[in-house]
Amino acid sequence: MVDDGSTDATSEVLDREKARGELQLKVIRRAASSGPAAARQEGWRAASAPLIAFTDDDCVPTPGWLAVGIGAWNKEPDSIIQGRTEPDPSERDELGPFSRTIELTSYYPAFNTCNIFYSRAILERIGGFDIDAFDRAPGGEDCDLGWRAIKAGGEPRFVDDALVYHAVDRVGALGMLRVAARWTTPMKAFARHPELREAIFVRRYFWKLEHYWLTCALIALVLPRSLWWLRIPLSYRYVRNLWARGRVIGGGPGLAPYYFALDLVETVAVARGGIRYRTPML
Repeated sequence: MVDDGSTDATSEVLDREKARGELQLKVIRRAASSGPAAARQEGWRAASAPLIAFTDDDCVPTPGWLAVGIGAWNKEPDSIIQGRTEPDPSERDELGPFSRTIELTSYYPAFNTCNIFYSRAILERIGGFDIDAFDRAPGGEDCDLGWRAIKAGGEPRFVDDALVYHAVDRVGALGMLRVAARWTTPMKAFARHPELREAIFVRRYFWKLEHYWLTCALIALVLPRSLWWLRIPLSYRYVRNLWARGRVIGGGPGLAPYYFALDLVETVAVARGGIRYRTPML
């Protein structure tokens, strides 16, 4: 367990768990936070097992998670085992427009470290996380690790029974905007790995379908009057999407302006990453 410079009661909780003796718990405490890449790097290097299982502090592995991952890896030692991740059932009532969680019900090529297994041999072969490229800013270090592992001979495999529950974090309206604004650094992984862009991007240059529809709608706004007849077909899908998200995510159509602001902030953050890493993306 790596305590990456926490300022809450994490240290006391870990001391209590260690004192109970039910787990062979080794705690690594960092005086100051160095970011997820450095913390995870120190964690797996301190381990001695041939298989490294990653999860996060806002996740709860289900009973048998580790055994399932080990069993899958024993059958295919070169595999990268990605498990199923669902919102915590006890917190599903918290799902809404101002909360965030992770749900992965099938293979997803971003290789989120909330639920993934790597062989130690592969991690040693590629040097683990790139802590120089992905320092304190969260995001992207897990995608980059996964794709470098693939290029080193790892075979991705999704194992449905390796289940982890992810917390539903109520971050608030401003919190969601802050999360959207931080997607610049993660784009380094997309710039590095064309295969990752091919697997996830929409229309080659867009990280999400909403970004593509938003771009079309923004183009519609600046069209000259002579091309007024293009405005509806260019903006229709995005407007319909805003309306639908109000029903599905919550908040109703009255939150459409907020969802527009959220998409705009996120698209600008991705575009900033494209400029910084010299790879066109929105």
